[in-house]
Amino acid sequence: MEKRKLGKADLEVSAIGLGCMGLSFGYGPATEKKAAVELIRKAFDSGITFFDTAEVYGPFTNEELLGEAISSIREEVVIATKFGFKDGDSKKEQDSRPERIRQVAEDALRRLKTDYIDLFYQHRVDPKVPVEDVAGTVKDLIKEGKVRHFGLSEAGVESIRKAHEEQAVAVLQSEYSLFYRELEKEIIPTLHELGIGLVPFSPLGKGFLTGAIDANTKFDASDFRNIVPRFSEENRKANRALVDVIGEIARNKEATPAQIALSWLLAQGPQIVPIPGTTKTHRLLENVGAAELNLSAEDLDVIEGAVSKIEIQGARYPEHLQSRVGK
Repeated sequence: MEKRKLGKADLEVSAIGLGCMGLSFGYGPATEKKAAVELIRKAFDSGITFFDTAEVYGPFTNEELLGEAISSIREEVVIATKFGFKDGDSKKEQDSRPERIRQVAEDALRRLKTDYIDLFYQHRVDPKVPVEDVAGTVKDLIKEGKVRHFGLSEAGVESIRKAHEEQAVAVLQSEYSLFYRELEKEIIPTLHELGIGLVPFSPLGKGFLTGAIDANTKFDASDFRNIVPRFSEENRKANRALVDVIGEIARNKEATPAQIALSWLLAQGPQIVPIPGTTKTHRLLENVGAAELNLSAEDLDVIEGAVSKIEIQGARYPEHLQSRVGK
């Protein structure tokens, strides 16, 4: 698979990464450990070198899983993990106190079976801790060799700028896809200006852009999408118009809807590296195949013309989670 550099940082990764969250957290029961390890190794064998995890995924079990899966290939991969929640629990408040950041780093190093973290994100901006203090703490961890690059997740323009002045922000991770394009207004121009890479999570719209989800789909009781307004039965029915458009374009390109969605993201700039997640090998290989699909300028114009006529229904987060982002 082709490699990409994330912004100005000396951080080169596969054009498509693997979001590991869903193997342990968020989308129903955790995948059996042996199968999850095999999927991560299959991803590496397929050309993926960029793996994303966090302490809150599990909590903690996702880092342990990834650490076991890549232990023999550590120097050949790039690991991103995150800090930012009290006790490593995403249901609790944000906690980016310097002492907490340091504790998370030490614990992550142990769970990941490594002596350095390639990319250390603040998972959500903490309104109680100045982002300059957060950046300064990670700056010290970089000096100590425990971390190599600093990232932010779901941060707003003001926080990005303030953090970047203290310690260069290598990467912003945020939701971005044909299903959610708010970043194009202010965030992406700021990233271009500052030379910061973009790692879109949920690049397939939490599975919606694959075409496998419709108004009749029933999610597991523990699936996060049950509380997402955009995934209400009514909104899924309305938003199916977007999937139908992408599906038609996919048929014309002899590709799948997921591949069109990922290829579209890759075409938005060389500093963009999406991290689709999956628990299924055939979906993994499908996603990897998107890196070989080149959309022409004409293809992109057709996609833009079609999707720009569709208004997506429903918020991407319930109100209590939306309040945590864009700060």
